[in-house]
Amino acid sequence: MIFGENKELKNMANAIRFLSADAIEKSKSGHPGMPLGMADVATVLFSKFIKIDPEHPRWFDRDRFVLSAGHGSMLLYSLFYLLGYKDITIDDIANFRQLGAKTAGHPEYGHLAGIDMTTGPLGQGISSAVGMALAERMINARFGDDLCNHYTYVINGDGCLMEGISEEALSLAGHLKLNKLIVLWDNNNITIDGTVDKANSTDQIKRFQALGWNTLEIDGHDYGEIEKAIEKAQKSDKPTLISCKTKIGFGAPTKCGTSKCHGSPLGAEEVAAMRKALDWSYDPFEVPEEILSSWREAGLRNRQTYQKWEEQAHTAGKTFDDFINDRLPSGWDDHLKALEEKAIAEQTKVATRKASQMCLEQIVPYVPQIIGGSADLAASNLTFVDGMKTVTKDDYSGNNIMYGIREHAMAAIMNGLSLHGGAIPYGGTFFVFSDYMRPSMRLAALMGIRAIYVLTHDSIGVGEDGPTHQPIEHLASYRAMPNIYTFRPCDVVETAECWRIAIESEKTPSILALSRQNLPMLRTDAKLNLSARGGYIIYGEKDNRQATLIATGSEVSLAVEAAQALAQEGIKVAVVSMPCTELFDAQDISYQEEVLGQAPRIAIEAGSKFGWERYVGLKGDIIGMDGFGASGPAGELYNYFGITKEEIIDSVKNLIKEA
Repeated sequence: MIFGENKELKNMANAIRFLSADAIEKSKSGHPGMPLGMADVATVLFSKFIKIDPEHPRWFDRDRFVLSAGHGSMLLYSLFYLLGYKDITIDDIANFRQLGAKTAGHPEYGHLAGIDMTTGPLGQGISSAVGMALAERMINARFGDDLCNHYTYVINGDGCLMEGISEEALSLAGHLKLNKLIVLWDNNNITIDGTVDKANSTDQIKRFQALGWNTLEIDGHDYGEIEKAIEKAQKSDKPTLISCKTKIGFGAPTKCGTSKCHGSPLGAEEVAAMRKALDWSYDPFEVPEEILSSWREAGLRNRQTYQKWEEQAHTAGKTFDDFINDRLPSGWDDHLKALEEKAIAEQTKVATRKASQMCLEQIVPYVPQIIGGSADLAASNLTFVDGMKTVTKDDYSGNNIMYGIREHAMAAIMNGLSLHGGAIPYGGTFFVFSDYMRPSMRLAALMGIRAIYVLTHDSIGVGEDGPTHQPIEHLASYRAMPNIYTFRPCDVVETAECWRIAIESEKTPSILALSRQNLPMLRTDAKLNLSARGGYIIYGEKDNRQATLIATGSEVSLAVEAAQALAQEGIKVAVVSMPCTELFDAQDISYQEEVLGQAPRIAIEAGSKFGWERYVGLKGDIIGMDGFGASGPAGELYNYFGITKEEIIDSVKNLIKEA
């Protein structure tokens, strides 16, 4: 039954359709099919169910909404305008996809207050929504229904379900019984290249059931069926998939139901014909007052609920307010400072992955928002510390997530946790497997959110596991990514400093690339966080040097050994530890020049040489990797690939001779 029998809802849905179609037509770019097809579902969801308040768009206990099918962004923009969000106007709608517009081609977190995450890469939205739903359950377990009790809704299409990341995330959601997660599937059987059955024959209903989900099937244009399905989903003890059978481009007379309306404007003639077919006699970007009033009333529907929550939150006090706003407690890092002093006094020699665990022992008990986890490698990543508790389907009160062997989903779920608020997530795996996580890490950097990646086994020092497990190009590739800190500390103190920066960086995700092999203590004091400047002289004098050695992580101690040997021959060398090139590049030129000096420079890192040219110059040298690694004991590998003290000494002497 098309449209049910509700004329008001029909008109409200058509307002979405024509705002979307007109904006896309004006911009000559966009995806009209999904907004037209899902307008009825979105109308019922946003006018009758979703708990939001446009006057308070960042209300902590609002329902979260993720448009995983981000190409249909005009659906979201139309809803925001119609509901009365203050930061979007009809001019913004008409400015769709133009340079500098809030109404970008895909939803961009931070552009408009109602956008809960950046979406576009298919599969990312639905996977991050699992993290939002998990955060809700975990915070609910801590503070109760009065302060945290809301749903996470997702609209997605076939593409999100085909992408492999969705399998990992949906599996974990089913395993953890995240019953407040409701996915509305735009089941229109169309992708860009044609009908879904040309490439996929998966029975999605059976798939979701096998993953532990509740499933419902409805006509996505029948308002009564939509309403009953959402009501039923809200009462489920499992996450719910609602398969909404829709027609892509609903209302477009000749393009409806075809791929022709998926990713291209309908065309002026088709839009005009759609106006006639749907009895919409209004000009482009015109919404009659009666229909706009219906939408604005829907936007006010939760005002009293918000006010009641605000009173309860005020009663809960500063502790709750600090928690949900991710404010760090005063003195949260006092025990971290004590660890640094103790490590210096005892000359602690451990792998930096172990140093990281030592840091977490001094962080986790004192930062209530911390949520740890690992992709089935906690014993190797050392991400779990005494006192942590693992989240289960029967008890969400823990602070550790067993992600299983799901690196793709782990990174996306971490994004959802961070975006939700009340969570500072960190997750571990081997550095080489961060390739699985990269799309989600890139989104974290793009959105400017706090997520911390504990990536161990950071070089050929992995040893016997061989080249499949030895990261080579990874450091260079992440250093090339905007707005992400890539830390590679050399000892316990630097590891603590890097953890401190990562925890305090609210708008930048962080990588901690950590060694498998033990490393000596090099720092002699911890009065200042020297890692915060990205690079600094850790050994030798800045004046009258004859060469500068620049190293990171496990190679810093190698550089110091070479410098000490050279000093015995009367050659003065300064060693620069550079745990974070991004932070070093952010320093003023005078500091950079002071640290790097004017003498010949040599970079040493057991990874790709790519990128070090900008520090050593055309006349400098780089000691690193030109190809992949090999299987064998770590020490033998360093010798085999020429990353040795002797190689560094020879390079210094050759450069001095040529200078």
